[in-house]
Amino acid sequence: MWNTGIAVLLALTSVGKVWAAESTLDAVKKKGFVQCGVSDGLPGFSNPDAKGVWQGMDVDVCRAVAAAVLGDAGKVKYVSLTAKERFTALQSGEVDILSRNTTWTLTRDASLGLTFVGTAYYDGQGFLVNKSLGVKSAKDLDGAAICIQSGTTTELNVADYFRANGGMKYTPVVFDTSDQTVKGFESGRCDVLTSDQSQLYALKVKLSKPEEAMVLPEVISKEPLGPAVRQGDDQWFKIVRWTLFAMLNAEEAGLTSTNVDGMLKSDNPDVRRLLGLEEPKGSVLGLDDKWAYHIIKQVGSYGEVFDRNVGSGSPLKIDRGINALWNKGGFMYAPPIR
Repeated sequence: MWNTGIAVLLALTSVGKVWAAESTLDAVKKKGFVQCGVSDGLPGFSNPDAKGVWQGMDVDVCRAVAAAVLGDAGKVKYVSLTAKERFTALQSGEVDILSRNTTWTLTRDASLGLTFVGTAYYDGQGFLVNKSLGVKSAKDLDGAAICIQSGTTTELNVADYFRANGGMKYTPVVFDTSDQTVKGFESGRCDVLTSDQSQLYALKVKLSKPEEAMVLPEVISKEPLGPAVRQGDDQWFKIVRWTLFAMLNAEEAGLTSTNVDGMLKSDNPDVRRLLGLEEPKGSVLGLDDKWAYHIIKQVGSYGEVFDRNVGSGSPLKIDRGINALWNKGGFMYAPPIR
């Protein structure tokens, strides 16, 4: 019994050493890139361009992590995942980060072996309809056929909404991918397409005649979207979380990819701390002192990321709304770097 106990203890100690030696940060540095789980194609968030280069807000989160950890935002490999595949890919170690328009919920945060690091985009579920349907409100959708993507929070949200509004009836038409829902909507298999509003605007541009469709005014849920990492690796969690916070703090401080070099001479203590010129240095995260500088220089502030991907500089033209900074009427707020 004593020898068996010693053997078990030694085995557990050995496993612990292996685990410690194979932290996500160590593994990323060893292989030289960040493995990032993204969508199967959602304009504005994660979508390959005509040359196959991935672009979007979710993509930029992964690029920012690569800039912070490796000093090079280009050192990312992307894994395209459906809604059904995404959590398994993160749990199994296939990806280092899941940055895929994913809603932060209690069940996902507490029971899937993963942890959300923060909210990168505040969203809410809505409905897309053809203008010819003559519908002005979601409350006019009794009896409608609704295209829904499986493996998402939208299924339960729709059921709750219709039940809460007088027990309205609907027929779900379920697809595995967002592209399939668009094709189902265009082919007439359903009257309505439902998803997060940001996704509806992104999917609308994929329609052959986007001007004939409209997003209804109702927002029926809270959908805080953000990146997630595996549980049990606190250092990696903090690195990804503070990467997002660095972009938010950069926008609040007026830092951009174009002016950050000049701001290295700033006397503003908040700017100097963010750029690694004063304590706390990057060592508290296990990173280089210029970790945030690399993020801002190579990827940009949160405002730049928003505008070029989904905002005024993009085809989607989504208003900042609640995704504006806290001091400009929005929800976006990051703890200070001190």
